[in-house]
Amino acid sequence: MKDLFDKIAKGGELGRYRSKTEGYFMFPKLEGELAPRMMFNGKEVLNWSLNNYLGLGNHPEVRKTDADAAADWGLAYPMGSRMMSGNTKYHEQLENELAEFVKKEAGLVVNFGYQAIASCVDALVDRHDVIVYDQESHACIIDGVRMHQGKRYMFKHNDMESLEKNLKRAEKLAKETGGGILVISEGVFGMRGDQGKLKEIMEFKKQYNFRILVDDAHGFGVLGKTGFGTGEEQGIQDDIDVYFATFAKSMAGIGGFIAGNRDIVDFLKYNLRSQVYAKSLPMPFVIGALKRLDMMRNDLSFKNKLWDNVNMLQNGLKERGFEIGSTNSCVTPVYMKGSLEEATHLAFDLRENHRIFCSIVVYPVIPKGMIIFRLIPTASHSKEDVLETLDAFEVVAKKLKNKEYDLPEMATFELQDNHI
Repeated sequence: MKDLFDKIAKGGELGRYRSKTEGYFMFPKLEGELAPRMMFNGKEVLNWSLNNYLGLGNHPEVRKTDADAAADWGLAYPMGSRMMSGNTKYHEQLENELAEFVKKEAGLVVNFGYQAIASCVDALVDRHDVIVYDQESHACIIDGVRMHQGKRYMFKHNDMESLEKNLKRAEKLAKETGGGILVISEGVFGMRGDQGKLKEIMEFKKQYNFRILVDDAHGFGVLGKTGFGTGEEQGIQDDIDVYFATFAKSMAGIGGFIAGNRDIVDFLKYNLRSQVYAKSLPMPFVIGALKRLDMMRNDLSFKNKLWDNVNMLQNGLKERGFEIGSTNSCVTPVYMKGSLEEATHLAFDLRENHRIFCSIVVYPVIPKGMIIFRLIPTASHSKEDVLETLDAFEVVAKKLKNKEYDLPEMATFELQDNHI
């Protein structure tokens, strides 16, 4: 029998590279004001790695509201879980305003998005029920699915033929167990940037009896005419049974919410273990979320500026011959072919010589031989930022094609003193 900790020395799929990557490619430290240009490793870089879609994270009005709320309430209030001692009229106000914004009867504020969506999956199903979920669902959904004690089926990403095949399997099994079916998809898939085919999924409701949970973390606040999300963009918000979004993206905060019919929300309010047994969201985050929501609803200039930058960046990449896949959201993946070693040298070149900082995605997140550079445009970026980035990508892509990064070892780096 081996020791339980034998695996620790290997570090796991990503952790095994930590001695060569930590502090630079993984766990990098960005310093300075939250903005398109920040300091990294002693140099100013143009940053495309923040999910601060609407640019609210460092907006003067938002910062003042956050600071005033912290001064008024501190970070401890309210203490305890909301069920026991941590409920306030401001939490309830935020829930009501969020539900109204996304056109649902009721809302439930949660203290952390990742935990809440996993806990939501766990609460909605029991061992008799069947889950059918998209292959590229976020890790928080996968963790929720893993907690399920019943059967689960995975359908190929946005593949409606695969979905129907698995709905048939789920329906057959649910009849045997006496359970129901929960379908899970995302409004926007955070890696590829493509929207979930929610409209097509809803068509299956005419033939199959299921409920649907949608994680709209990357759609909330940025998609649709008024900006409330993917359901508005595709015209199917009424058909979403359980709607989830986080504050960590467009609202640049902490927490999230679930919305739906009042009976569903009331059920989750008393059965969401990650909330029932956890401390309530501190008051400054609640007051801050109310401010952010007010700005999102009443000033569409943030969303309009964001999409000006998205369109300029994505169209510019395509015009210059780059492959950005099927994205139809703000998420902008740039696909290239190359090894892990080439990816590190290319990223190093971008950061050190072109001062462009963006997230790099390699195996095991994506297949071997592929590289994704994931860019997140925001309302805070400028046209000059976009043009500078397009020029830099042209240079490094040419080097990659000419095998200038084809070296046997990962890129080496020397970390400068960081103050954070």
